[in-house]
Amino acid sequence: MAEQKTREAGAWPRLRLEDWAETRDTLHMWTQIVGKIRLDHAPPANQWWQVTLYVTPRGLSTSTVPYRTGAFDIEFDFIDNRLGIRVSDGSRRELVLESKPVSQFYSEIMGVLGELGIQTRMYPRPNEVPVAIPFPEDHRHAAYDPRATRLFWEQLLNAQRVFGEFRSHFVGKASPVHFFWGAMDLAVTRFSGRTAPPHPPGGVPNLPDRVTQEAYSVELSSCGFWPGGGEEGGFYSYAYPEPAGFADQPVRPATASYRRDVGEFVLPYEAVATAPDPDRTLGEFLHSTYEAAAELADWDRAVLEADPVHWEHR
Repeated sequence: MAEQKTREAGAWPRLRLEDWAETRDTLHMWTQIVGKIRLDHAPPANQWWQVTLYVTPRGLSTSTVPYRTGAFDIEFDFIDNRLGIRVSDGSRRELVLESKPVSQFYSEIMGVLGELGIQTRMYPRPNEVPVAIPFPEDHRHAAYDPRATRLFWEQLLNAQRVFGEFRSHFVGKASPVHFFWGAMDLAVTRFSGRTAPPHPPGGVPNLPDRVTQEAYSVELSSCGFWPGGGEEGGFYSYAYPEPAGFADQPVRPATASYRRDVGEFVLPYEAVATAPDPDRTLGEFLHSTYEAAAELADWDRAVLEADPVHWEHR
C-alpha cells in the first residue's frame, strides 16, 4: 500500500545503473530489433522520426506501422512482461519477456512476423554501439530483470510528462517526444527553421554518416533522458551547431553542468528525483538550456515560441 501511495504521489523511481546494466544492455538490443522492423516498413520522415518508439501506459510501442493494405504494431509491455504484436486483420501474437539471449529474441520475433505474413528485412547489427554483434550471433546479452525494466519505464513516463509540457511552449517545428533506440534515449527537439552546416563524418560508432547528416540538417536545440552517464542516468541538452559561448552560459538548476567531452549540458537523474519539486527542477533545466542556445544563435523567438496560455484560448 505504501508503495502504491508513493507512485500516486508522482515520485520519480530510483534505479542505479550498476544494478541493471546487463538488463539495460539486453533491452537496448531488443529495442533496436523492434525499431529496425519499424524502419523497414514506415515511410521516411524528416530527421528519421519514422524509426522511433513511443512511451505508452504499459511500456514502449512502435505505434501503427503500415504494411501493404493494413497495419501492425509492436509493444513492449513492462507490466505483464510480454512483447505484443497486433495486426489489423485481427491476428496477434505474444512473446514472453524474460532472460534470453538477443539471438533467441531475434529468431522468435522474426519467426512470429513470418507466421503473420509480415515480410521484414533489416541490417541485423546494432547501431551506435562500439561493438556491434550481429543479432543472430549475440549470445552475450541475455539478462532481463522485470523489476528494473518496469522502473526504467516509469522513469520514461515521468520524463515524457515534463518533456511534453516543455514542448507545448514551442509552435515552430518540433519533434514528438520519442524514444530513439540507437542511443536508447527519450528525446524532444526544437528547430530554428534554418539549415545547419553538414554534420562532421564519423561521429557516431556503427552509424552511416547519411543518418547523422539528415538528423542534423536543420539548426536545433535538443534535450533528452538516457540510462547512462551517471549513477542513475541523466538528462542532457545540446545545440547544433553549438553557438559561441554556449558552454559558459549560466543554466538552472545549480546541479546542472556543461560536459565539454560530449558538448552537452547534463543534469543527473538523481538531482531531479530528490528535488522537492522534480517536475519544476527538470523544467528549469529544459527551458534555461534552450534559452541559452536560442539567444546566442539569434533564433526568432517571437515567432517560434508560444505564450504559456496559448493553448487555453483554443
